Amino acid sequence: MADVARGAARTTQSCTIGALVTAMTAVLSTVLTPDEARREARELLAAVHDMPRHWPTVEQGAAVSADEWGRALHAAERRAAGAPLQYAAGRASFRHLTLDVDERVLIPRPETEVLIEIVLDALRDEPGGIAVDVGTGSGAIALALASEGRFERVIGTDVSLDALTVARANAARCARVLRAPVDLRAGSLLGPVRERPLRAVVSNPPYIAWDERDALPTSVRDWEPTVALFSGSDGMGATARLVREAARALGARGLLAIEVDMRRASLVAELVATAGAYEEVRVQLDLTGRERFVVARRREALG
Repeated sequence: MADVARGAARTTQSCTIGALVTAMTAVLSTVLTPDEARREARELLAAVHDMPRHWPTVEQGAAVSADEWGRALHAAERRAAGAPLQYAAGRASFRHLTLDVDERVLIPRPETEVLIEIVLDALRDEPGGIAVDVGTGSGAIALALASEGRFERVIGTDVSLDALTVARANAARCARVLRAPVDLRAGSLLGPVRERPLRAVVSNPPYIAWDERDALPTSVRDWEPTVALFSGSDGMGATARLVREAARALGARGLLAIEVDMRRASLVAELVATAGAYEEVRVQLDLTGRERFVVARRREALG
């Protein structure tokens, strides 16, 4: 595919965005139809430059440096090899943030943006305190809470040192828009967090059962990190542990907000409701109307 890209580059009259789209299209045409390849080339190029999708069309006469040309063709080659678009581009959008992403972290998804909205709405009149993002990955949840919320501090935890490296780079990238300091720590679930009481525990934990692996799209199964996808006990292991740990860490009326597998939302809600430490347990829907989030408040007093 690199030979295809170089050949396409040699046929261009100048290094412009329009010519670069043509070169990227040649690469992507090895796996897509010509129309699909051109559409995806424009979308990928916009993502690489963190620009709107229409940007390559509007600015097709603008000059492109040799470095930009090389980076974009490399992204096209990775995409043609099967990498998700965000990994190929090395970037993903999450709410108002642009984050660096690669195979060390999950790709932030639109449904998780709803989780942020749930937390912000629930705590809108309760400023301060510490929020913890468990399994922070790219840092998407922690950074969104720190930039949009009214917390004293936000802590992100992850068992993956590789993921924390990505998250720290994103924290530096987003530093100008953060309203609260972000502390990223290595460890499992709430293990690295000794502060008490917590205002909120928020998480998109691994919730796919191991025997469901083959049913996943190849773009997920073959590219995204296993540790962030799969959990034992039929996908409920990490969530069950988090519910127990959060009960001991949250202060009175503290918020627990978890993203869950839509097939297990009722099971997670039952788990939270029967733990004895929570009240106001509810299941909330994602953008497509699927049961995707379980939210609860820590009881003011435990019996």
